[in-house]
Amino acid sequence: MWRNKKKTIQKGLTALLAIILVFSIVGCTKKTDAGTGAAAPTSNAKPGDVLVTYKDGGKVTKDEFDKFLAVNMFFYQQYAQFKDDPGFQQDMMKQLVTFKILSSRADDKAKTEADKQSKDQMEQIKTFLNSQEGGMDAQLKKANLTIKDVEDFVNRSVLAIVSEESKVTDKDVQDAYNAKLAQDKDSYTVATVSHILIGLTDPATGKETRSKDDALKRAKEVQDKLSKGGDFVALAKEYSEDPGSKDKGGKYENADISQWVPEFKKAAAELPIGKISDPVETTYGYHIMKVESRTTKTFDQVKDQLKSEAAEKKVYDFVDKELPTLIQTNNLPKPAETPAAPATPASPSPSPAPAADTTKK
Repeated sequence: MWRNKKKTIQKGLTALLAIILVFSIVGCTKKTDAGTGAAAPTSNAKPGDVLVTYKDGGKVTKDEFDKFLAVNMFFYQQYAQFKDDPGFQQDMMKQLVTFKILSSRADDKAKTEADKQSKDQMEQIKTFLNSQEGGMDAQLKKANLTIKDVEDFVNRSVLAIVSEESKVTDKDVQDAYNAKLAQDKDSYTVATVSHILIGLTDPATGKETRSKDDALKRAKEVQDKLSKGGDFVALAKEYSEDPGSKDKGGKYENADISQWVPEFKKAAAELPIGKISDPVETTYGYHIMKVESRTTKTFDQVKDQLKSEAAEKKVYDFVDKELPTLIQTNNLPKPAETPAAPATPASPSPSPAPAADTTKK
């Protein structure tokens, strides 16, 4: 509850699917948030009709696009509410064409690696689907899909990503690592931290439970008990109001400190190992903390993650810069244009910037 708010992807599938599907989620969220009124009519195209053409003889038929939408909605059921929205359809088409083009550019080495990764991904997906009600076969039948439909989707998507990863050099990755450290020296700091939160509000209802003065007084009582040799685990279970760690004796083990709100992160990065802290104030109340260990991830430990991030950026760059130059015809419905907002008169004095959102999603 005291972590920074982050955009998250539905968990339970695979990290790779999360990467390839976030590409469309971001775009579709922008379209649907803008609002296009009632759902727009779908294209009048018939099965077999060509919806989009692109350079070098590329094309997407209605059948292919419908199948692609069906697989996406199979993994992300919330997409169904947007399936007739022109903005959603355009974003889905961008994703499909992007991965068709990028996968077609893969070399033999990328194809070999992608084949291996695809098999691994499919094993995870099958395990996940078989854990659902009725098992994999029932889930696929309900969606009017076959396992080959899913395999084709994964194979093409993985190949596109691996192809882009193969273009990321060791220097690119090392530069990214150094840049993150230059921006924030604790970017890769990992710590095991125990804490006891004396909160200001009820986590379930959000209603205020005590004043800041009362919370600080209680936090100092806890600090005093710990300083006199009190058992941290027992006191956390008795006093802490952080539901994420209370029953674990207040402990977060080997956690990336960058996920935490600034005040908590700073204390996790700077407190002497093993020392009981003074009360650390955050928007949630007061924390009594003890850092048990702290290390920095090495380049070798994060290079795969950085390589994936670099490949993802290459995909975004392709969509923004190259894809528009390759599309030749597009017969999908076009989104309604959102009227421009009226100009806002200049304020005589600048307003303070809003506080950073530090709630956990």
